Amino acid sequence: MSKIFVFLFILSGCLLDYVTLEVETSIPSIVKYFNTKGRYEDVNLYLRDDVLAVNSSVLQTQCEPIHLTAIIRHGTRYPTTKKIKEMKQLYRIILHSNATEDHDWLREIQTQWKMWYTEDMDGRLVQKGVDDLKHLAVRFSKMFPSLISEENLRGGLFQFTTSSKHRCVNSTMSFKAGLTELTFNPLLSPLYLEIPHTVNDTLMRFFHECDRLKQEVDNNSSAVREVDQFKNGPEMKRVYQRITDLLGVPHSLITHDLAEAAFDLCGYEFTIKEVNSPWCQLFTEEDAKVMEYASDLREFWKRGYGHEINSRASCVLLRDVFERLDREKSIQTTATVQVGHADTLLPLLTLLGFFKDTEALTSVNYASQANRAFRTSHMMPYAANFLFVLYKCGRDDLRLQILLNEKPVTLPGSTNQQDTMPLYEDFKELCKDLLQGCDFKTECHSNEPIDLFLPNKLNQTSC
Repeated sequence: MSKIFVFLFILSGCLLDYVTLEVETSIPSIVKYFNTKGRYEDVNLYLRDDVLAVNSSVLQTQCEPIHLTAIIRHGTRYPTTKKIKEMKQLYRIILHSNATEDHDWLREIQTQWKMWYTEDMDGRLVQKGVDDLKHLAVRFSKMFPSLISEENLRGGLFQFTTSSKHRCVNSTMSFKAGLTELTFNPLLSPLYLEIPHTVNDTLMRFFHECDRLKQEVDNNSSAVREVDQFKNGPEMKRVYQRITDLLGVPHSLITHDLAEAAFDLCGYEFTIKEVNSPWCQLFTEEDAKVMEYASDLREFWKRGYGHEINSRASCVLLRDVFERLDREKSIQTTATVQVGHADTLLPLLTLLGFFKDTEALTSVNYASQANRAFRTSHMMPYAANFLFVLYKCGRDDLRLQILLNEKPVTLPGSTNQQDTMPLYEDFKELCKDLLQGCDFKTECHSNEPIDLFLPNKLNQTSC
């Protein structure tokens, strides 16, 4: 859209106002509240103009990168079957609504918009998701050309690991395709089919393999009582009230699941089709903030700081990363790409202490958490990625750089928060307790009860 704008501006200055209006209205005003359903380019805004652009500020020219491990969330996907059923239920309600006010957007939903989601879509990767991973592969190769190169690809110096879920396997294939079709020689495009990948759910779906996590959190309604209380709290009730008033339907018809379905319809229509859907008109910006908080609250208690086992389950993945980095001092592979889920990355970020607030997210502190660090809209879009890059800066000078969504970050607990490339051994020392004392079998298959959330734990660093 930006390139069209520049072209038309040069052609005729009188078109400026018209094109500017088109750019502004093509993106929903509530796009920054889409939580885990958001586009990657709405987290890194410079990608809206050029999806292959690289943040040059992250590039290191004084040291030699010798290995890259990338943990990546799958690309944009369709809604799940459960969500599609809820969308269909909401759509039927709207078709028979008796709104007293004549809203153009409501008339559009009732007369022009068609329910095109089908239950067999069930979370599958969409074309946008394919492109997400292709473009990510190109940007990585531009950031680290000595690691991600045709020579290294042909030499078998890449490793790929994926979750067994189809959207992750297809995202892995898309990343490979991006390397061969867009980055290296296009004639090599059939080569990506021959590049092997390993399915490893112990690493990429550890949350599903962890018995204690399933028993104590996923299958325990009391573990998410704060989430349930917020659904029935005053902030959410105002959202329900607004929706029922706009649609002219009984209040009893709009449940939290249906309100969330409406919000997700706005999000999916934009992330998948890049249209500003009439469904978005159901929500004001304040409504969107409430919906975002409800989602963050669920992630906080199910995969974040709410319960200690949420993050401890990911120690198997952290150990795998550092065991590989130790091996790569001798350069056995140049790049490892691991594709999983939001539920893969979020516990790992929590384990390392990222996005930790001084107070827990609860059902009663929505207002005071307006500026919270734990905000999935900012950290966990589709194709979110967490990079560990090992550098050689001298004979015995190994350093580690961590990037989240292509931006350098400093490990919480580090004595120098300005140092985004600490000595590798210093980093390991900071995480020593986790690397030596956090064992997946002990954490996930022990009969000892887990520690539920204690507020003062948020003041402690993880590494």
